[in-house]
Amino acid sequence: MFIETETTPNPATLKFLPGQQVMPSGTREFASPEAAEASPLAQAIFDTGEVTGVFFGRDFVSVSAAPGVNWATLKPQVVSILLDHFVSEAPLFAGGDASGISVPGEDDMVVQDRPEDADVIAQINDLLETRVRPAVAGDGGDIVYRGFSEGIVYLQMQGACAGCPSSTATLKQGIEGLLKHYVPEVVEVRAA
Repeated sequence: MFIETETTPNPATLKFLPGQQVMPSGTREFASPEAAEASPLAQAIFDTGEVTGVFFGRDFVSVSAAPGVNWATLKPQVVSILLDHFVSEAPLFAGGDASGISVPGEDDMVVQDRPEDADVIAQINDLLETRVRPAVAGDGGDIVYRGFSEGIVYLQMQGACAGCPSSTATLKQGIEGLLKHYVPEVVEVRAA
């Protein structure tokens, strides 16, 4: 087995591609060692002591290093952990699957969507799913819808994109421009 690595726009984060499915659907972010207890793989990566975040995508794992960490020494450790995990076919989550593990949902919404905005919200989510998420996943992250109110779309960046120096530009110049072009009701995009 060979694990490829790619740089991301976030200099603190590397994207690891094991050449196979990581998550059957959705994504999962671990922002602390405590959160990583839900996944033996994420916990092992955090146990290096030099990691601040682990993100599972469909076919990749993004790892964010603590400030000042030398990737030249951390990268082989992460590759070794990933190789051990995927070669042994160990479960990704404690208990074998993601059931029972909390994932972002309606409780994490910045604003509650109004029923009268359903058509606009459907258009926003369609654009996010078809145009934005694939591009963001290519950079080792994900974007999650967190609400729409009075023309403002609230989005949360995850994985490599969460701490990326260019995430504000991505939201404001890229995503906001796209949504405003296709959905006239959108006047602004804000980070949640």
